[in-house]
Amino acid sequence: MDHSFTMLNRRYQSRQGKHSPVNTAQPGFSVLEILIVIAILAILISIAIPAYENYQDKKNNTQAKSDILELQVSIDRFYIENNRFPDNLQEINQQSRKDPWGNFYYYTNITTATNKGSVRKDKNLTPVNSDYDLYSAGKDRSTSLPFTAQASLDDIVRCNNGSYIGFARDY
Repeated sequence: MDHSFTMLNRRYQSRQGKHSPVNTAQPGFSVLEILIVIAILAILISIAIPAYENYQDKKNNTQAKSDILELQVSIDRFYIENNRFPDNLQEINQQSRKDPWGNFYYYTNITTATNKGSVRKDKNLTPVNSDYDLYSAGKDRSTSLPFTAQASLDDIVRCNNGSYIGFARDY
């Protein structure tokens, strides 16, 4: 068997010429193939990252709406038991509750507010609740009382005394 391999090698060298090197190339990827793979990976990553961020935003928005609904239930239970709304979230043991973006939820008892100008207002500057305001500042972590302000557009708000929970921009 060793003899037949030597014979084949000699024939190959005679066809290639005496001074031609024997083909010693190792199998592998060329630079072009590697660049193509890198380009494909870059395209896939450029599609995947925004899709993941969009998923995270939807998840956080849904979580904030759920939290506001849970807080609303706790506040309404407090009202039933005490015949008044709590002055702050501490009275219902929710003072340390944070929204998905790491901010505390905002709460204002409108029924006892001395300054009615400190309540949330819609595009007509009409208060959106008559009992209490409860909201999250949203992804941008900034807010303003009127819904038309740029800082308020992504706020997750409770309006119409709890019949609407969603984005301030959609109210």
